[in-house]
Amino acid sequence: MAAPKLYAGAKLREVRTRIGLTQKDFAAKLGVSLPYLNQMENNNRPVSTTVVLSLAQEFGLDVTELSSGDGERLVSDMREALADPVFSNGIPPLADLRLAASNAPALAHAFLELHRSYRQTHERLASLDEALGREDARARPSPWEEVRDFFHYCDNYIDAVDRAAEHFGTADAGQGNIRATAISALSNDGVAVSFDDTDMLRFHNAKERVLHISTRAPHESQTFQLLLQVALIRQNALLDATLDLARFQTEEARAIAKIGLANYFAGAAMMPYGRFLNAAKTTRHDLERLATGFGASIEQVCHRLSTLQRPGAKGIPFFFVRVDQAGTITKRHSATRLQFARFGGACPLWNVHRAFEQPGQFLRQLAETPDGVRYVSLARDVSKASGRFGAPVRRYAIALGCEVKHAPDLVFADGLDVSRPGAFEPIGISCRICERKTCHQRSVPPLERQLSVDPDTRDVLPYSVR
Repeated sequence: MAAPKLYAGAKLREVRTRIGLTQKDFAAKLGVSLPYLNQMENNNRPVSTTVVLSLAQEFGLDVTELSSGDGERLVSDMREALADPVFSNGIPPLADLRLAASNAPALAHAFLELHRSYRQTHERLASLDEALGREDARARPSPWEEVRDFFHYCDNYIDAVDRAAEHFGTADAGQGNIRATAISALSNDGVAVSFDDTDMLRFHNAKERVLHISTRAPHESQTFQLLLQVALIRQNALLDATLDLARFQTEEARAIAKIGLANYFAGAAMMPYGRFLNAAKTTRHDLERLATGFGASIEQVCHRLSTLQRPGAKGIPFFFVRVDQAGTITKRHSATRLQFARFGGACPLWNVHRAFEQPGQFLRQLAETPDGVRYVSLARDVSKASGRFGAPVRRYAIALGCEVKHAPDLVFADGLDVSRPGAFEPIGISCRICERKTCHQRSVPPLERQLSVDPDTRDVLPYSVR
C-alpha cells in the first residue's frame, strides 16, 4: 500500500515564521522553487521527501512534527460539533473539514468556540438557569471545558513544565527517593510537612507554613500531593508564565489550569521524562513494573505514558481515557488518530466499560474505528477509597491504547492475534457521527445519513441506515 501523501502547509508556514525567513529565502534553503513552496504552504501540493530531508538537515526539525498537531483533533471535533441538530444541512464532506483544519486552523478553532458557546447558552435556557437576566449571563465557555481543550491542543505535553519537573526529579543524584526530595525541598522553603489522619487529601496552611497530607491516602497519592505543592511554591513563576501564554477567558479557567499544570509537574517529577521513557521501552510498557519502579499508581503511569510527546524523543503515541460508572469521560487524551467525543460518553462497545464488571483485572481488546484504523486497548477499573468506614468510594475505569502497529513493543499485546481482521471489534467515537450502519448498541441515528423505517419489520434497531 502506498504511503499517504503528507500535506502540512500550516506547519511549514509555522516553521518559516518561527525562524524569520521570507518565502524566497526559505525556498532557497529547502532547494525548491518559490512557486513550489507556495503551493506546499497552501496545501495544493504535498510536502516532498526532499523538503522533509532538508527540514531535518538544515533546521534540525523533528519531522514527526509535520504529521502531528491539531489536524486530526480539529477534524474530529468539527465533525462532532456539526453533528449537532442545529446544523440541519448535515455534515460537510470529510475532505472539506480536513482542508479547513489544515489551511485555516484559526477559523476552525473559532468555529468550535462559537459552537461551545451556543451549547452552553442552550443548556442554560433548557434548565431555566437563574443566570438569565443577570449582567454576567452572556455566553462564555465553561472554565473546565476551556482548560480541557488547552491541554487537548497542546498534545498533553507542556515542554517547559516537563523539563523543570525532570530536572527536579533527577536532582537527587540517582537516589530515586522523590518523596524525600519533595519533603526536603518544602522544608528548605520553610514549609513543614505533617501527615494527619484526615479526610482532606492535602491542605496547605500558608499562614502557619504547614502542609498537611492525609495518612489515609495511598502512598503514591501522598507523594503526588507533595510534588504538587512543590510546583505551586517553587515553580509559581513558570506556571504563571505558561498561563499568560494560554490567555484564558476567565479567572476560574486560569485557576483550574494552574492546578492542572501543577498536577502535570507532579506526575512528570515522579516519572522523569528520559528515565521513564527508557524504562517504558525496556519493560515493553508493562504498567505494573513501571508503577512499582516509580512508586506510582497504574492510573498515574497510564496518564504519563500519554504525555511522552517531546519533540526529538517521542514515545509511542497512546490514547488515555477515564470514565465513571455512568460512562461519562472524566479524563481524556489522545496522541493517536483516535479522538474522543468532546461531549457525552465513550462508545459502549469499548472494553473500558466492561472493566467495572471484572474489577482488579486487565482487559485487552483489539478494536477498529470506522476509518479503518486498528488499535490495541487495555482497560482496568480504578477504585479510590477514602480510608474510613462509611465514606463513599469513587469508582472509575481507565483505558490505555495505541495503534496496532506498535503491538510488538507492548507486553500486554502478547498472544493477541493482531494479524486476523476478524479479531478486531468495531468501535466508534459518538453515535451521532459514527458511520456504522448495523451497530447493535447504537443509541441515536447518525445525523449524516438518511433512515428507512418499515413498520412491518423490526430488527435490533427500529430503523435501518441507508
